[in-house]
Amino acid sequence: MAPSKRQKIGIALALVTLDSDEKKKRRKYWTKQWLLKRSQFSHTILMKELEAEDFKNFLRMDSNCFEELLNMVGPLIAKQDTLMRSSVSATQRLIVTLRYLATGRSYEDLKFSAVISPQLLSSIIPETCWAIYNCLKHYIKMPTTEEEWKRVANQFETKWNFSHCLGAMDGKHIAIRKPPHSGSAYYNYKSFFS
Repeated sequence: MAPSKRQKIGIALALVTLDSDEKKKRRKYWTKQWLLKRSQFSHTILMKELEAEDFKNFLRMDSNCFEELLNMVGPLIAKQDTLMRSSVSATQRLIVTLRYLATGRSYEDLKFSAVISPQLLSSIIPETCWAIYNCLKHYIKMPTTEEEWKRVANQFETKWNFSHCLGAMDGKHIAIRKPPHSGSAYYNYKSFFS
């Protein structure tokens, strides 16, 4: 005898309940298994193999500069291992931060090359940026007087024919109003003037 409609619904609900119970029981780990294999799949392995030119292209600095920066920020960003898990090393933290700054990739995308979860990346990268800033802030010279700001603007106008500019960032598009009679000179591939 075929099951009634009510019996079919009951069987379906029982299967859904069993399926969800199985999913709850199967989850035994705090993280995905492939993320636990960071030492095997991470970009730090790649860094050891890169030639000088490729190393500079990957992090936008040579290996000597990287080592010097690591020596400065390493003590500020290093974490201790716990009984639960190994920490992300200072080297890995600095590499993933520099890669993020060099490429602008999302945390979700960066997790595949760094083998670090996006949630952890969202704390590592800002923390490492602050450490870099604190170590290098004496190298950063900002104009302090009106005359110094005018000198900077004058240099941009003289050298690049870009008036009223006080600074520039490599690789970033700052939206501007189209300069008069410029045609498409300042129109970028992202479909706005910058």
